[in-house]
Amino acid sequence: MPKKLYIKTHGCQMNEYDSEKMSNLLAQEKGFEITSSEKDADLMILNTCSIREKAQERVFHQIGRWRKIKEKKPHVKIAIGGCVASQEGEKIIKRAPQVDIVFGPQSLHKLPELYDKQTAQKKPQVDISFPKLEKFNHFSAPEKGDPSAFVSIMEGCNKYCSFCVVPKTRGHEISRSCEDILEEVSFLADRGASEIHFLGQNVNNFKGTFKSEASSLAKLIELTSKVENIKRIRFTTSHPHEFKDDLVEVYDKVPELVSHVHLPVQSGSDRILELMRRRYNCEKYLLLVEKLRSVRTEMSFSSDFIIGFPGETDKDFEATMDLIHEVKFDESFSFIYSPRPNTTASKMLDDVPMELKKQRLDIIQETLRKYAFSYSRKIVGKTIECLVIGRSKKDPGQLQARTICNRVVNFNYHNYDLVGQLVNIQINEALPNSLRGVINQE
Repeated sequence: MPKKLYIKTHGCQMNEYDSEKMSNLLAQEKGFEITSSEKDADLMILNTCSIREKAQERVFHQIGRWRKIKEKKPHVKIAIGGCVASQEGEKIIKRAPQVDIVFGPQSLHKLPELYDKQTAQKKPQVDISFPKLEKFNHFSAPEKGDPSAFVSIMEGCNKYCSFCVVPKTRGHEISRSCEDILEEVSFLADRGASEIHFLGQNVNNFKGTFKSEASSLAKLIELTSKVENIKRIRFTTSHPHEFKDDLVEVYDKVPELVSHVHLPVQSGSDRILELMRRRYNCEKYLLLVEKLRSVRTEMSFSSDFIIGFPGETDKDFEATMDLIHEVKFDESFSFIYSPRPNTTASKMLDDVPMELKKQRLDIIQETLRKYAFSYSRKIVGKTIECLVIGRSKKDPGQLQARTICNRVVNFNYHNYDLVGQLVNIQINEALPNSLRGVINQE
């Protein structure tokens, strides 16, 4: 009987991508079958994220729950991966000796080897090394691709924003070659992928080579658009400081590139941005927004906001609100500041009262929701070309599609053959987080 694998994933799309690769790797090399029930698993993997406060505690709470399963089934192995694993390393084993394997984001390709060593030696195995791009040489694409597929094009980050722990958990920036990426894209396209979503912590600073010469994300997008069956291209997460003119211009050259940009600003206060070490000011950010909208008038923007950064005053918060009103973000993510270990900001005086942080967060989130819903209502009555990505998560009797501006549309249709196709949908209703429509038969 095949061994069962259960993976629980915290965090960003990079972690989702890594979890998918772990699953494929362990299936191919060790014969594991994925299970949706942790109680049936022979190997349980927690792929962690360390961006938010108490990330470590979330990990140990999960380990505590899994320990009860292991007590009843001693053969079960527990593995902890991702950024918390990279950050804590051996400390995880010392605090939770029931953990069998600890591995970092750059060493996940060693999972089969670590599994075998632990099985043979009956001792915990830890590998949180940073072997550059070695892991991609061990990954193979799935037998059947989803209509929308993630492709990681680079790893790490060199920005060292004062609040962020990622450079320490994922290492310095290093980019794959365009040839390697295009091979993966072609493989996925042959297996049903119509949309490619490029991933990187600082994705627009991609510096891979093409034919041994320096390339860029803009060049990679142009090359990808020529791959047969690829209808849409996305990328996440971009840094405003690295968003160069060639990337702006590619929106005019490549219609497959979607009219949506996730452009994290974090704050609307120049003073706070300087403390965050973001390397741009609000004027430069707004100029970039203007440039992108001059190329694509329908461009939509999402962003990230950190609320209550050390020293944030009422004036700083008002500046953030002013920027939100100026851009009118279509969708965004906002969080209360939390100090992360070994970051510059963690040494700053966190002098904003928690109650005030919560009040500011409520104001921002309500404002962002209003702009997002306003954007959705403007679409009602229009017919929009959408990419069908699968069955609706809430209603399996419906199909789900995505507009070129990143809006989810649910519609009634029973022909599953539409998945992966571009169809015209008339938008009839705007909901808080999605749209509803019908296929335009004309």
